[in-house]
Amino acid sequence: MIAARYLRARRREGFISVSAAFSFLGVMLGVAVLIIVMAVMNGFRAELMGKILGVNGHVVVQPIGSDLTDYVEVTQRIGAVPGVRLAMPLVEGQALASSASNAGGVLVRGVLEADLKRSGLIGKSIQEGTLEDFDNSVGVVIGRKLAEQLGIRVGDILTLVSPRGAVTPMGTAPRIKGYPVRGIYEVGMSEYDAVFVFLPLAEAQAYFNRNNDVSAIEVFLDDPEHTERMRGPIQEATQRQVQMTDWRQRNVTFFSALEVERNVMFLILTLIVLVADLNIISSLIMLVKEKGQNIAILRTVGASRGTIMRIFMITGAAIGFIGTIVGVLLGLLVCAYVDEIRQAMSWLTSTELFSPELYFLSRLPAKVDVGETVSVVLMALALSLVASIYPAWRASRLDPVEALRYE
Repeated sequence: MIAARYLRARRREGFISVSAAFSFLGVMLGVAVLIIVMAVMNGFRAELMGKILGVNGHVVVQPIGSDLTDYVEVTQRIGAVPGVRLAMPLVEGQALASSASNAGGVLVRGVLEADLKRSGLIGKSIQEGTLEDFDNSVGVVIGRKLAEQLGIRVGDILTLVSPRGAVTPMGTAPRIKGYPVRGIYEVGMSEYDAVFVFLPLAEAQAYFNRNNDVSAIEVFLDDPEHTERMRGPIQEATQRQVQMTDWRQRNVTFFSALEVERNVMFLILTLIVLVADLNIISSLIMLVKEKGQNIAILRTVGASRGTIMRIFMITGAAIGFIGTIVGVLLGLLVCAYVDEIRQAMSWLTSTELFSPELYFLSRLPAKVDVGETVSVVLMALALSLVASIYPAWRASRLDPVEALRYE
């Protein structure tokens, strides 16, 4: 009761109440920003992993020593390994894609229709056209971003130019061939939507002069977190010399940078909460000075030093507790509507705050981790409680005789 009364604004203690209000706002904003930033970084990582692992295989098997002409048998053996969702042979090569209005470099992948449908994002992301009868057609499936860059739609002709064409007495002539666009996909990651062009496997083998072999076999697992455990059984199933790389090896720099950035942001934002808790210390010290006579009277009527200490610890902890709870609610609210807030801010400032070309994703993701949120709450409450100890101890050590003498 006494702690609650000390928290209420009174005319004489107006400055102290303002200081306590700033402490509350500091804790609230620190906790809210910490939750928002961690959720956005978690969402960013999860979205990127989903896109990367939805388009690329979790393990890539490449031949060593001889061409992968027996890819049908090897693919069947790998696909039969428990824990393997799909084994997909593919032909991969670089080319120049051009239209009547523009041109750009692309990565051409030759795949089977059934594999493209089962692999993940591409089969589920067709926005225009269709994948039906893809194997028997002589057409391509391209991304939305590439279609916009080249100014083409379904039914238009996409010309592919490869430097590795027919060998002539004058040298190697580039291979130039036009393909009708049969479908346009959009996975929401600009790097994929602007680069990948999918051809039927047989057509890609002919276009890149493959001798009935493939570049690699991409393996999709039921659980991509267990790639290390699956390497042995996959290696054994190939029954030949191969080189295997998993998604962690191919993206180690990228995901390591994300993890470092995430940890640094957590540390920096924790310092914001710590600064707010230092404000709690200063406001409580001022409150102790202001309430010196009240403390002396309480001591003379029988209040122990422990009682005085509890009063001021409750006062400080209440500021931290209420600030933390309100900060959590504010942070969760912003996380729920973070992309709508981004769009509103972009409209107000007439700028693109989350460029897909820079951040790879077409929307700002946020994924709240319950464990992280609980740890943020416990950390903020612990700091608030620690911040209250010194002022409370100082109040409990106040000599009532000295306090009354100078009042």
